[in-house]
Amino acid sequence: MAEPGPGRPDVPQTVTAVRDLVSESGRLRHALVRGSGLSETELVALEHLVEAPSAPSELARLLEVSTAASTGIVDRLERRGHVERRPHPGDRRRTTVHVTDEGRAEILGHLRPMLVALQELDAGLSATERDVVLRFLAGAQAAFAQVSDGS
Repeated sequence: MAEPGPGRPDVPQTVTAVRDLVSESGRLRHALVRGSGLSETELVALEHLVEAPSAPSELARLLEVSTAASTGIVDRLERRGHVERRPHPGDRRRTTVHVTDEGRAEILGHLRPMLVALQELDAGLSATERDVVLRFLAGAQAAFAQVSDGS
């Protein structure tokens, strides 16, 4: 049996749709980089920090860069007013990096049309449809992780 792959007639439509979504995601990232004036690494850092504050060393691990490179990224984002360093609540010798309201607005301003469209799409789903979509997306995410995590 031949391996399924892009461009083959026996590839399920769901697999093709995920491939197209991934391609569109790449185009979205490039548009965000162009529109925001941030480097791709700075954008990824900001996306992480929107989710939760991070120590610079943790950010280095997430970005897979050296701690020196992470410090430079934080410095550039701080100069733009997108993040701020704060003392670590449990260890005053350490700092945590927090996204500012301006940094959050930078990301959300570019993503708002997409987020609104996705919320409208979600609102049109029944609970059963939403469960199926969530199950499929969780499985797709696990399939991606097999490649990205090297497992």
